[in-house]
Amino acid sequence: MSMTAKQIHLAAHFPGVNNTTVWSDPEAGSHIEFSSFVKLAQTAERAKFDFFFLAEGLRLREQGGEIYDLDVVGRPDTFTVLSALAAVTDRLGLAGTINSTFNEPFEVARQFASLDHLSAGRAAWNVVTSWDAFTGENFRRGGFLPQDQRYSRAETFLRTAWELFDSWRGDELLADKESGRFLADGGDFAHHDAHFDISGRFPVPRSPQGRPVTIQAGDSEEGREFAAATADAIFTRHGTLEAGQAFYSDVKGRLAAYGRSPHELVILPAATFVLGDTDAEAHELAHEVRLQQVSEQTAIKFLEQLWNTDLSDHDPNGPLPSFDPVVGDLISKGRASVRMHRDPIATAREWRQLAEAKHLSSRELIIEVTGRQNFIGSPETVASAMNDLVQADASDGFILVPHVTPGGLDEFADQVVPRLQERGVFREDYSGPALRDHLGLS
Repeated sequence: MSMTAKQIHLAAHFPGVNNTTVWSDPEAGSHIEFSSFVKLAQTAERAKFDFFFLAEGLRLREQGGEIYDLDVVGRPDTFTVLSALAAVTDRLGLAGTINSTFNEPFEVARQFASLDHLSAGRAAWNVVTSWDAFTGENFRRGGFLPQDQRYSRAETFLRTAWELFDSWRGDELLADKESGRFLADGGDFAHHDAHFDISGRFPVPRSPQGRPVTIQAGDSEEGREFAAATADAIFTRHGTLEAGQAFYSDVKGRLAAYGRSPHELVILPAATFVLGDTDAEAHELAHEVRLQQVSEQTAIKFLEQLWNTDLSDHDPNGPLPSFDPVVGDLISKGRASVRMHRDPIATAREWRQLAEAKHLSSRELIIEVTGRQNFIGSPETVASAMNDLVQADASDGFILVPHVTPGGLDEFADQVVPRLQERGVFREDYSGPALRDHLGLS
C-alpha cells in the first residue's frame, strides 16, 4: 500500500430506533441494559475505532396512534449512557445525538463539557434539528419551526455553545492547589440575538478538547452548508461509489468559503455489512438477514406509511395494493415515524413498476426499497471494498451499523480490521488520547 494512501476512519453505531436489528437472532440482546452498550463500545475500542455513536429518539415511534412495536421500544438518556461508558473505556470517542430545536445552549454545553472532562477529551456532539410537531409535543415550543429557521437556530445554538465552551480561557485554568480555587475568574458570557438572550457565568472550566467534536447529519442544501461551516464530521447516507463521490466533492468543495481545508471535515456514511467464509455464503446470509429485518408484519407497516390507510388485511406475499395512496392526514397522523413520502402517488407508481419488472410480492418489494447491505462478502472482500471507496474519495470511512446488538461487531473487529491494518490503511493503535487525535483534527 502506498505511503500516500488515506487512512480509514471507523465508528460503531448503536442501532437504537430503526428496523436494522434482527430481533429473532439468538444472539440479539437488550437495547436498554447497560451491558449491551458496554459490549459494543468495548469491541469498538478493542478494534481501535474512532468513536461509538449513539443516536437519539425523543419520542417512541407510533403508527395509527399506537406504539410501533415492531421497532425498538425505549431509549435511555444519551448523556447518561455516554457518561457511564466513559468509565469503562479509555480511548474510544463517545458521540451523542442531541437536538438543537428543543434544548438550550447553556444546558447542552454544560453536559458536553462535563462529558469531555469525564472522558478525558473523547466527547462528540451530533447536532440535529427536528421538524415534526409530534416530537415537539414533549416540549414547550412544539414543532413550529420551518426548515430555514430550524437550521438558523441550529447554527446559532452551536455557535452560542462554542461561546460558552470558550468562555474559560487557558490562563484561567491555573488553580490554587492549597485552596482548591481558581486564580482567575472565568466563564463570563453574554449572547443576545433573535434566538437566544442569555448571559451569566459558565460553570464548567475548559475541557480537554476545548470543544467536543461536532458531527452533523443533514443532507439538504441547508444541512450541507451547515456542515461545511461548522462540522468536524458529517454522517451521511451516500455510501455507494457514484453517490458518495458526488456528495464528498460537493461538501468538501464548500469548505474554502469558510476558510477551511478539506481535511478539516471527515465524511462518514452509515454502512451495514454481512460477512461469510466465502462471498457466496455471505450473500446467502445477507438474504436471510433481510427476510428477518422485514417480516410480513413489518412489510405491511411500511406499505401503510405510503398508502396512508389500514392494510392489516393485505396479503404481504401478494401484489401491491391496486388503489392509489390516500392523500391526507389519516393513519400517518401522530407518528414520529420512520419514513416520509413527499409524493405518495408517484412513489406508489414507481413501486408498482419495480414490482412488475422484477415479479416481486409486497414484502419482496419492501425488502428491495427499504435498504440494503453496503458490504457483503468474505472479510477479504469487505476490507478491499471499503478501502476502494475511501481511496476513491467516496468517503473518509464508515459508521458501521451491525444488525445484531450487541455482538454484531465482533466478527468485523476480528476479521476485517486486521486486513485493513495489513494494507496500512487503518491504525494499529491510537495515536493520542483525544477523539480529535483519532480523527486527525488536532
